[in-house]
Amino acid sequence: MAKATWNGAVLAESDQGVVVEGNYYFPENSLNAQYFEKNDNTSVCPWNGTANYYDVVVDGERNADAAWYYAEPKSAAAEIKGHVAFWRGVQVEK
Repeated sequence: MAKATWNGAVLAESDQGVVVEGNYYFPENSLNAQYFEKNDNTSVCPWNGTANYYDVVVDGERNADAAWYYAEPKSAAAEIKGHVAFWRGVQVEK
C-alpha cells in the first residue's frame, strides 16, 4: 500500500499504482479530492507527453503544482493515463 501525505493530510492511498521513472502514480480514484485544485500549468516530457498540474491545498496552505498527471500520455506511457504523481514536499511512502 502506498500513501501520499502533505501538511498532515492523506492525499492518496492505493495498492494499485504504477511506478514510472521512479515516480509512484496513484489512480485518480484513490485521491482525496477535497485537497486538489486544477490549474492551467503544463509542461512537456519527451517520453510521456504534456503534463497537467494540481495545486494541493490543506488547511489553507497551498503547494502549487505539487501533483501532476498526463491527460493524454504518449502511447509508450499509456499505463499512467488516469494516474497522478507527486513532488514538491509531498511524502510518498510505499
